[in-house]
Amino acid sequence: MHLTQENFQMAVHEWYDPLYRFALSLCQQHDRALDLTQNAFHRLAQNRAKIRDASKVKSWLFSVLYREYVDQYRHSVRYPSQSLDDSPEFRGTTDHGGEQSHDAKVLIRILGELDEIFRAPITLFYIEQLSYKEIAGVLDIPIGTVMSRLRRAKDQLRERMEQVSQPKIVPFPQEARHG
Repeated sequence: MHLTQENFQMAVHEWYDPLYRFALSLCQQHDRALDLTQNAFHRLAQNRAKIRDASKVKSWLFSVLYREYVDQYRHSVRYPSQSLDDSPEFRGTTDHGGEQSHDAKVLIRILGELDEIFRAPITLFYIEQLSYKEIAGVLDIPIGTVMSRLRRAKDQLRERMEQVSQPKIVPFPQEARHG
């Protein structure tokens, strides 16, 4: 028994968008997220004959994508390069639509600023709605660590959102006294 062509197509249909969202939450770049997603499905296609249980495809895909992200991240740390998107002349030239609320944009920005060890589990739990057990399998960590990282990620998100929402108090400048 192996993953059939029909099951493979169903997996692509069902899991493409969630995998892409997870990839985007990790790398914060549209093109890299697309590449990570495509690579995960490419690896699934290559390994179809090795997969015995179609119910395990979801966690297998998320695990493959996460490991690929970690490998790419480690490579980029060892061999840094600058993307055109990071160049000052290209920064801010793309418009991703104004349909998101200000709070959602702020939350997404803050989520992207979290360390990856917190960003991955919170994204898998709240956005992709994976269980603790599934997250533990994807990230290859114990369930207790998943729960701990989720708690710390939520605390960090809450703290940063409160900082953003508090108005900055700027004192009036003292008028110069001429006398």
